[in-house]
This record gives sequence, structure tokens and C-alpha cells, in this order.
Amino acid sequence: MSEGTMQRRAQRADRDQRVMRRGRALAGVAALPLALLAAGCSSDSGSEDKAKEASPSVTASPSPTVKAAAYATLPEACDVLTSKTLEELVPEAGKSGKEGSSDDLESRGSCSWDSLDNNGVKGSQFRWLNVSLLRFESDVTRGPGDELAKEYYDGQVADAKGATGARNVKAVPVAGTGDEATAIRYDLKKKEGAFKQQTVVARVENVVVTVDYNGAGLAGEKAPDADELMKDAQRAAREAVAAVSKANSAGAAKSPGATASKSAGSSATSASGTGTSSGDKSSSASGSSKKPSTRKS
Repeated sequence: MSEGTMQRRAQRADRDQRVMRRGRALAGVAALPLALLAAGCSSDSGSEDKAKEASPSVTASPSPTVKAAAYATLPEACDVLTSKTLEELVPEAGKSGKEGSSDDLESRGSCSWDSLDNNGVKGSQFRWLNVSLLRFESDVTRGPGDELAKEYYDGQVADAKGATGARNVKAVPVAGTGDEATAIRYDLKKKEGAFKQQTVVARVENVVVTVDYNGAGLAGEKAPDADELMKDAQRAAREAVAAVSKANSAGAAKSPGATASKSAGSSATSASGTGTSSGDKSSSASGSSKKPSTRKS
């Protein structure tokens, strides 16, 4: 074989090897996008799965709730005291009391009695008695009825202690009258005479009972005994609290729950001109307890 022929074969073999290497390189380049695409798809799938796992599930928020009020109604204010009690506390008042005005008897009510035992030139004994009832409904924005009643109860006690013109003020807790009760007593000088004022504020569940009882000896008559008046006021408070519980006992409608509150504004009373009441202050049974206003003297 000639030298030229051998040289040409070597060049052809070398060219063939370069072509084969170029083909393998091109094949590798062509396969690269497919591998990248497959890897990308695999990566995206994992990201989506992780995103789904990390994403919190959306659930509906529960509706706000509050403890339902225990008592759903009130007794008639003029019927909370027995005939015997009325005969002994306000003997000249007769059988009927003066019912205070109210646009919602389920939430508030009051009744008053006055008695004047006129002995002519020997003087007279005057008595005035008032019972007010205020019921608080539970409200999701303001709280349970018993807590609203507690706020009002505290305000009534403070109001009685700070009565205008009151002298010798004394306040003591009272047992056996609702969930809590306080008795406040003081002397009050008026143009008609010296009055002995007794106030008992009691709370039973979501209802506040306020009993005001005062007496005076007029036209020279001797002033009544304050201790006896206080015993009578506490007796009236116990009967009123018992009447509230009875009105909501078996068979009575219970509060349907705490959804919408009822307004219980002013606990109106019809008082005698010489009477003194701590139960005639404005308050909202569905609202927050207001700072008590100054009691009328």
C-alpha cells in the first residue's frame, strides 16, 4: 500500500472519530432540556404539595355566646309584699300601692305606699315604703345578666351611702336575702320633721331589689325607732326577693339565651313628697352600670 493511500485512510478515520464525538455531544445537548423539564415538573409538584400542606384550613368563626340570664321575668311590684307586712309597715296605706310607670314590666317595676297616722294635736306618725325591681338580660356585647346586675347593685349601695343631707350613715351586709344584700341607714332632716331612712339593696341572680322605708314623727310626735324600721325594711326585702324567685320557678318561662338585650331604663317610682327613694335612678338593663346619681332628699 502506498504512503499516500495510508495517509488518506488515517485522515478519514480521524474525521470519522470527530463526527462520532460531535454526534454524541449533540445527543447529550438534546437530552438536557428534557431532563431539566422533568426535574422542573418534579420540583413544581413538590412545591405545590408543600404549599397545600402549609396552607391553613379555613373554618368559620364560632358565634359569640354568653351565659343566659337566670330570671326571665319579674313579679308585679305591688304584689311582692304580703298583706300582713303592709299592714304593719304602712298601716294607713290601704290595700293598694301606687305603681310606678314602666314601659317594660318584664324588666323593671316599682310600687310605693305611704301611711299617715294622724293624731291631731298629739302629732302624727308618717311612714313611706317603696319597692323597686330591675332585671338585667344577658348581652353578648356587655356580658352576663348577673354581672350587669352586680354593677348596678354596687351603684345603688354607693348611691344610698352618699345621699344628699344624710347624717349618721351606717351600712351593713345582710344575710339570707338573695345572693348579696346591704342595708344602709341614716338620718335626714326635713322641714316636716326628722326622718329615719332605711334602704336595703339586694341582688338575686340578674335582678336587683331596692327597698326604701322611712318614718318620721310629725307635729311634735316622737321619732320612730331606727332599729325597728331597719328590721321592717329587711323583712320587706326578703319578701320581695322571694317573690322574684317564685315568679321564675317551675313553670315560669326561662330566659331564651343571650342574644339581644332588653332595655331597662329608669326604675320609675311614684313617691310621696316626703319620701326618699334610692330605687328611682335611671339605669339600662342592657347597658353598663352608670355611676349613680345623687339621691333625692
